[in-house]
Parts: sequence; C-alpha cells; structure tokens
Amino acid sequence: MLKIQGLSKSYLQADQCQQLFDRLALDVQNAEIVALLGASGSGKTTLLNLISGIDDPDSGVVAINGTDIHQLGEPQRTLFRRNQIGFIFQFFNLIPTLTVGENIALPLELTDAGPSATADRVADLLHRVGLGKMADRYPETLSGGEQQRIAVARALAHRPKLLLADEPTGNLDEATGESVIALLGELARDQQASLLVVTHSDRVARVADRVLRLDRGQLLAA
Repeated sequence: MLKIQGLSKSYLQADQCQQLFDRLALDVQNAEIVALLGASGSGKTTLLNLISGIDDPDSGVVAINGTDIHQLGEPQRTLFRRNQIGFIFQFFNLIPTLTVGENIALPLELTDAGPSATADRVADLLHRVGLGKMADRYPETLSGGEQQRIAVARALAHRPKLLLADEPTGNLDEATGESVIALLGELARDQQASLLVVTHSDRVARVADRVLRLDRGQLLAA
C-alpha cells in the first residue's frame, strides 16, 4: 500500500543545511497497522507530510497504491489525497460551525457519493464509534474523547486505503486515549485500511502489527 524509497529531506536552520532524512525507506502492507515512535523534533510529523504530499522531499519516491504522489501536479495530488488518504490529528480539527454529522459527511460530499449513501454512511459510523445520537450536536458540546471519535469517523468516511494519524491520543487522558486508539485500530482492520500512526506513547503502539522508531533520520525496529 505504501512504499517509500530513498526519501531525503533537509531544511535550513541559521543558514546551515540540516539533514532530516537521508535515503529513508519504508514499506507498509495492505491492511497493516504500523506505529512510529520518536522523540519530539525527530521528524515524525514531517514524514507524514511527505507521505501525504503536503511537503515535497529533496529526493525519493512515495508511492501509495502504486502512485508516486510527488509525480502528480498539485490539483491531481489534492484529488488523490481526497480519495485515498484519511487523516486523524492530535487536536481533532473538527469544523466548529458544522454539526457532528456534517463533519463526518464532509469527505463524502467532496466525492460523488449521493445524499442517501452519505446519510447511511454517517449513521453507520456514528453507531460504530458509539455516538449514534449525537449527529445534530456541535463539536464544542462534546468531550475531547468524543471529538476524537468523531475525527476518526470522519477520516474513515470515504473508505480511504491509507490512514495517517498524528499523535491521535496526545490531547487525551490515558484511559480515553487507549479507548480511542483501540477503536481506530478496530475500524481500520474492519475496513482493510493501512494505518500509520505517529505517537510518543508505547501504550498506543500496542495496537500495531509493527512498531518502528525514528532515530537520526532512519527508521529502526523498536
């Protein structure tokens, strides 16, 4: 599902070139869950940005389902992300002016899904995340754990083949975080989606099939 070869990325700091990644490689199989550990500043979020095509590498290949995302023009890259990738963020990133149901429906409304199929998918996901009666609530009325469950549902709404999660439990207490990551893993497996989850928590990594550590620009088995 995800194949990274020869990925290099550097940046300027105080007029000095700092190498973040140097010919990094990673393979994630279909329906595999991979946890990526690493210290703050090690480049975990940058790696997700490179995988999703938000940032460009200095060199290397990032192929998702056989498509090198960095060979696409920006409009095509945006469409590819919209169809193939789901995102879960630390701070939820729900749209406060939309209801819970509307937040989940948004990725579907950007595709060719019709109103009936969208409504059915939203209802199913709300049931799956245990918030079936909250479609008409607004995000600010929910707890942090509930908001992250909605964010998980939104990320899965359009049935992406690749899920990228950036510290999805970093803004939650330990017990709530464990329940959210267990839910995310369960739904990803049910949907046969590959999941790459960036975290600093060994507890979060327990849901993964494989755990890697990002250290000095290279991925190592944890």
